[in-house]
Amino acid sequence: MGPRASHGRISRSAEFERVYRRGRSQANRHLILYSFPNELTSGVRLGLSVGRKVGGAVERNRVKRLLREAFDRQKERVADGYDLVVIARPEALELVDRNGVDGVEGALCELMDRAGIRAAGGTAEDGSDGS
Repeated sequence: MGPRASHGRISRSAEFERVYRRGRSQANRHLILYSFPNELTSGVRLGLSVGRKVGGAVERNRVKRLLREAFDRQKERVADGYDLVVIARPEALELVDRNGVDGVEGALCELMDRAGIRAAGGTAEDGSDGS
């Protein structure tokens, strides 16, 4: 794997393990967010974990796609130098079905705010509180 494979994404199991073991976690009903400062990379890297309890392959892929889209909407508001891992709980599928990307974005923003990793002025554009 070349440098392109790791740009913006956490893909290797060792990188996930480091974030799990050394990072801090925040959780709500739908998601768990692990954050770990990474001084080796500029920008923010994202890893996703969506297990079989969320649903079949089609449902899991939809949840991952909306998580990436929600993260992309907020990426500019996240402080540089973090590795983030988002774990989708089974209830994430319910959120996706009910509220789509806006609901996922609200839940993700809530956790990023609690983790203190958002840069100044980092609030959700739609004002949602993640409920």
